[in-house]
Amino acid sequence: MTNSDTKNFSQNVSSSYHLEDKCKCNKNTCANARNVPKLRFKGYNDEWKKVKLKDICIDFIVPMRDKPKEFNGNIPWCRIEDIDGNYFNGTKSNKYVSQETIDKMNLKIIPTGSVICSCSASLGTYAINTCPIITNQTFIGLVCSEKISNHFLLNLMNTQTRKLKIIAGGTTIPYISREKFEEYNIKIPSLPEQEKIASFLTLIDKKIEKQKKLVVLLKKYKRGLLSAIFNQKLRFKDDNDNDYSAWEEKRLGDICKIVGGGTPDTNNVKYWGDDINWFTPTEIIKKYANSSNRKISRLGLLKSSAKILPIGTVLLTTRATLGEMSILSIEATTNQGFQSLIPVKDEVSSEYIYYCQPIIKHFCYKYANGSTFLEISKQTLAKLKLMIPNKDEQNKISDFLSKFDDKIQQEECKLNNLQIYKQGLLQQMFI
Repeated sequence: MTNSDTKNFSQNVSSSYHLEDKCKCNKNTCANARNVPKLRFKGYNDEWKKVKLKDICIDFIVPMRDKPKEFNGNIPWCRIEDIDGNYFNGTKSNKYVSQETIDKMNLKIIPTGSVICSCSASLGTYAINTCPIITNQTFIGLVCSEKISNHFLLNLMNTQTRKLKIIAGGTTIPYISREKFEEYNIKIPSLPEQEKIASFLTLIDKKIEKQKKLVVLLKKYKRGLLSAIFNQKLRFKDDNDNDYSAWEEKRLGDICKIVGGGTPDTNNVKYWGDDINWFTPTEIIKKYANSSNRKISRLGLLKSSAKILPIGTVLLTTRATLGEMSILSIEATTNQGFQSLIPVKDEVSSEYIYYCQPIIKHFCYKYANGSTFLEISKQTLAKLKLMIPNKDEQNKISDFLSKFDDKIQQEECKLNNLQIYKQGLLQQMFI
């Protein structure tokens, strides 16, 4: 979403709900400013009241300590990985608990409409369950009373993560007890204002979810295109509308020079902080790699097995993280978590190799070895067989897929801007 798109959407929803900047005075000197949000709906002027969660929730259903031994029922078992967005409806769960097991283990079901909050390692995940559920030890269920809108509470809790992390106990894994949740202080407006805020933010959430689904759909469609192209069910024609020649099977080691990486001594400051880019696997997240988080010096380059890789090299992660790829748009080096691919220019293009990622990644996982972490060797990687079209068809394939990538990136940008817009509203609409 462009800045213009975001502004137009903001203006449309804001004008529909008559948002206004409530207080423009100095927050350090105005007592009222501490008890009302910066952004508020017209017609609401009362100060927000300070309450404890136990004042507005009728129950706090603590997480399970013991995992059920049997999953043969129809009540969803909710884990942190099952939460996607603001709601949990059981469709993402692949385990279900029976009423018999619940009774035998003396468990409590979290009723529909509760706000489930992560209370352990993944602090900051919140959702409303749209069906009765059983949770693992990751969650606590806040059962709302008539004094609080569950959708309002959901959004309010999304503004509390930093404070909750501060009060969390635990040495290695943070944990917030039921007692701490019960005593936790929040500020809330009247119920009509809560519902107004909740309805407004739900409108934005629906826009975000719609955009998420579009991005997922585009990525799924791209996977289908890649499969059709590399299975040669989808072929391109030359500029005269003639078929290209048949594809040829070639080994990766014959069409690319495969180069490992290295790490200079991290204790020697002379080896670091200069102008030579040095990538690690965690930085391989985009199609093009143009700047690394850390740099090494010329001396560090000489004193390690790191090598300067030319522009157009395809970085391939081959240790622990397998099969992630980026194309270098600058000269750079890597650590030893890579076997980078320098294409033989007469044989194959960088872009085509990059779009072979699904095949290369599958091969890496199939043939990697290691007890501590998986790794695939240069020698094994070189044996990978790929079907290679001529250079003209490679270029047409790459151009086609690049345009599709651009579309995905545009839609991801719109999604990111919507999420930023929502976070900005949360900061201004809650205390």
